[in-house]
Amino acid sequence: MMKWIPVALALIVSGCSSTIDTHYYQLPSASTATTASSGGFDASRPAVWVEHVSVPDYLAGNGVVYQSSDVQYVIAANNLWASPLDQQLQQTLVANLSEALPGWLVSGMPLGDQQQKLNVNVTQFHGRYDGQVVIAGDWVLEHDGKIIKRPFSLTLPQNEDGYGALVRTLAKGWQQEAGNMAQIIRTNN
Repeated sequence: MMKWIPVALALIVSGCSSTIDTHYYQLPSASTATTASSGGFDASRPAVWVEHVSVPDYLAGNGVVYQSSDVQYVIAANNLWASPLDQQLQQTLVANLSEALPGWLVSGMPLGDQQQKLNVNVTQFHGRYDGQVVIAGDWVLEHDGKIIKRPFSLTLPQNEDGYGALVRTLAKGWQQEAGNMAQIIRTNN
């Protein structure tokens, strides 16, 4: 009976020493611009309300997603989003559009009757087994009874390994798509 005590202690100690660290990620934005710092609402400035950014169920969980084959996706258990991805996408889109549309009011909240309204549906936002990052979906812009719908699809190389590099590349692609949105928004004002 006594000879099993050292074995039991060794198992307990080895079990405690193999804890896995959990890492949390937040999308960086190009700017920290906010509508609050713009000096308040000015009805003479063009305005955009980013009403909603939606993501599918496989992206709506806490784990960062990685596509491991043509048909298999892995949702990380220890590499998690610091806040819900749809919220991060909306917040960074507001910041990125604010940067890309100087002189405009861009907000995640309604701004009045003369605003353009933007809704985005993100269908892909993950890393892939071939070292690429994929961002895809579509967006709808409403202004003065006119509706514009555009699909988007980006594939960017991930130049470094790891989840941190994956998140930075996703943010770069999201910023790039915000720039594309800003061009359409500006020309349709």
